Amino acid sequence: MVQHVLVAPDKFKGTLTAAEVASRVSAGLGVPTVELPVADGGDGTVDAAVAGGFGRITIEVTGPTGERIPASYAWQPTGTAVVELAEASGLRRLPGGHEPLTATSYGTGELIADAVRRGAKRVVLGLGGSACTDGGAGMAQALGARLLDDEGRDLPRGGAALKSLARIDLSGLIDLAGVEFVVASDVDNPLLGPHGAAAVYGPQKGATPDDVRTLESALSRLAAIATATHGLMGAVEHDGPPRAMGVAGAPGAGAAGGVGFAAMAFLHAELRPGIGYLLDLLGFGEVVRGARLVVTGEGSLDEQSLRGKAPVGVARAAAAAGVPVVAVCGRRTLGDEELKAAGIEAAYALTDLEPDVSRCMAEAGPLLERLAARIAEDRLGR
Repeated sequence: MVQHVLVAPDKFKGTLTAAEVASRVSAGLGVPTVELPVADGGDGTVDAAVAGGFGRITIEVTGPTGERIPASYAWQPTGTAVVELAEASGLRRLPGGHEPLTATSYGTGELIADAVRRGAKRVVLGLGGSACTDGGAGMAQALGARLLDDEGRDLPRGGAALKSLARIDLSGLIDLAGVEFVVASDVDNPLLGPHGAAAVYGPQKGATPDDVRTLESALSRLAAIATATHGLMGAVEHDGPPRAMGVAGAPGAGAAGGVGFAAMAFLHAELRPGIGYLLDLLGFGEVVRGARLVVTGEGSLDEQSLRGKAPVGVARAAAAAGVPVVAVCGRRTLGDEELKAAGIEAAYALTDLEPDVSRCMAEAGPLLERLAARIAEDRLGR
């Protein structure tokens, strides 16, 4: 029996999708391969699920700044939906620049609602690439929750509006009975504080220092009201600005501008490591069986890669099956020892072939095929 090579890369952001990377690597290897594009919950998660056998459902939803846009989620007829926050509420959906105070996660809620109405029994929510810092308020509103001020008026969308929150009414929430929610994310930030959603990720979404303070106060208000009215694992502290313990302080509550908080608080979601969970969902354990090599990769192999990104997750899963792993990438800043400690025997970078980064991006496909041919020569005896 001829052993195959499992090609399981993430995307090369801005140049090639994960499926395109897998195809190019397979072409360059010139040996029997199985292609399994992967993702860690961020951009490209739906594409990876579709490449792994899920169907794609596209509907019109609300973008982060209120415009109507087409967005997709992955669907399995057995009742599993994979919803990628970046599809509806991601930075790439901003038409004219960052809107840190008013960007909303409403469209992500619309995707979830559509999946639930279609009969989903499990919704996997991939968090990453978010444009909003609204604590998941928009997502909750799209699912039927009402966020009200002290005069009983619905709050406008966006994180800053939460400073006027007085009451949360969940009586109109759509029927979620029997639906399991899983958040696939490797972010372990809490909702609030110096390591929270506003402080850490707000500036990446265009927030000024004043904006960060506004968003921190608004998210504190959301957490305090949610805790006071819905009994979320803890008490409200009234010494200083209102803030909630419990769910707000849980690892991952700060993911995607606080959408992690809303998922746990209102959907009772379980947080799972993004890449590990998605590899299980895509059947990695089955296709790695009998492989003689795994080729993984992403655009940049750097310090962020060591924090639970796709290549390291793939390497860990392959190690459990006793299969060696090499990686392809656009560029790398990790040394050989760092890679080996992460379970990656060697890394092959486009910049090894072409030092001009702009040319690497423009010619990523052909260069990947050349890298794959090197892997075949070095590792497969071709």
